[in-house]
Amino acid sequence: MNLDQYLPVLLFILVGVGVGVAPQVLGRLISMGIGVHKPDAQKNSPYECGFEAFEDARMKFDVRYYLVAILFILFDLEIAFLFPWAVALKEIGPVGFWAMMIFLAILVVGFIYEWKKGALDWE
Repeated sequence: MNLDQYLPVLLFILVGVGVGVAPQVLGRLISMGIGVHKPDAQKNSPYECGFEAFEDARMKFDVRYYLVAILFILFDLEIAFLFPWAVALKEIGPVGFWAMMIFLAILVVGFIYEWKKGALDWE
């Protein structure tokens, strides 16, 4: 068993841990050295999704927030299909090209429908 084969995996893990830990350590060191700490209620309050976090759990809130979030996820995930398609475009040929054009046409029709219905308007 040759351990040289595992060197790239070990380097990948070390670089990943370094990229994840180094900014946190540097940020902590910088904030302790030159940062000014003036905590108040506004700074310490958690920000989540546009409405107060410390109210009644059964409060009524605008459902448009969730509608916009769902539409963003929908269109964002649909656009993610373009990347593998673009990479494999030469291999899939004209059939794959026209299949994606039909897919994009359906996506554009859905986008226009949501736009005309006012689902993307935020008041």
